[in-house]
Amino acid sequence: MLPWRRALGALAAALLMTGALTLTPAAHAAPDASSASSSGWNDYNCKPSAAHPRPVVLVHGTFGNSVDNWLVLAPYLVRRGYCVYSLDYGQLPGVPFFNGLGPIDKSAEQLDAFVDKVLASTGAAKADLVGHSQGGMMPRHYLKFLGGAAKVNALIGLAPDNHGTTLLGLTKLLPYFPGIEDLLTTKTPSLADQVAGSPFLTKLNAGGDTVPGVRYTVIATKYDEVVTPYRTQFLEGPNVRNVTVQDLCPVDLSEHVAIGILDRVAHHEVANALDPQHATPSTCLS
Repeated sequence: MLPWRRALGALAAALLMTGALTLTPAAHAAPDASSASSSGWNDYNCKPSAAHPRPVVLVHGTFGNSVDNWLVLAPYLVRRGYCVYSLDYGQLPGVPFFNGLGPIDKSAEQLDAFVDKVLASTGAAKADLVGHSQGGMMPRHYLKFLGGAAKVNALIGLAPDNHGTTLLGLTKLLPYFPGIEDLLTTKTPSLADQVAGSPFLTKLNAGGDTVPGVRYTVIATKYDEVVTPYRTQFLEGPNVRNVTVQDLCPVDLSEHVAIGILDRVAHHEVANALDPQHATPSTCLS
């Protein structure tokens, strides 16, 4: 294969991995929302307790959906006494099951409507948001431009692409392949939005990473192969805590997908960020 073909193939594969979820062998059909509610989340009869007064909204990553991205974390939080909800966003016409592909500003509008629904159902004044990959970055548009800061107490990002990604430098090849950027913009707009230096990210990060009144936590892994360099995930500003899981457990080998889907150390840090007054140390045994 010619070198440019290998490079293009690698670029396509890397872009397709951005925020992707791990699919289980049985995941061949669109997920059934009842499977989530029967597991204790997306239960609109849930009322927040005094110990956990805010509902938790889970925001999946690119190519993810409201069920498969959260098969471990959602029940984990439900067992801890939280009212937990997850949404699907960024759907494209004719593309079932795989979401998070539409323009990110439009996805933020879907999040806005979903948070309003959750707050109306629970009677809570504010929600906490937990997102993986794009799902940890997209809510920042909601907070900054759609009035979400008045409705959100905390945003917790698992491997969020807050400043985009170079995909190990492969995105620098885009200008050399005419038509590829147009394809990403017209067919999968969210991928184009997530490339470092995109107009979307330039606007999002102009004037600072954070907005007043919201607590931010970023949980990253140094083995992230999708959002690279991994430190670009971190935020700067007041009320920000940036965490690398290997600082808590040196033998943690989680990469981009695993930190959102399976990593117990990361999930324990999510619990700490949701309830910092009762936080306990995260270790390899968490």
